[in-house]
Amino acid sequence: MAWLDAGAADDFPEGGSRVDLAGRSLAVFRIGDDFYVIGDICSHAFASLSEGELWDYDVECPLHGSEFDVRTGIPRGLPATQPVATYEVRLEQGRVMVSVDAGGGDR
Repeated sequence: MAWLDAGAADDFPEGGSRVDLAGRSLAVFRIGDDFYVIGDICSHAFASLSEGELWDYDVECPLHGSEFDVRTGIPRGLPATQPVATYEVRLEQGRVMVSVDAGGGDR
């Protein structure tokens, strides 16, 4: 398991941002002082989830409206039925660090 630097916490606005780490497109969601990271691509429509609307802890796919819980990656509405990968996040000295292993996300 490797911890990779996604950037300075202060550089992430409230809501979603896209980052590329270790050859993966990830969506970083900032909700207050908390950060959540999921795979950026919708499991149904291959759209960028970082560009979706964030409602509490659910992000809505901008293409077909499926919602995913940013804490678990689990879809909360059709048409998506498969979860997206989630990644462990921690803050170190003001930096957002994401756990990326060789096999994919945490789920």
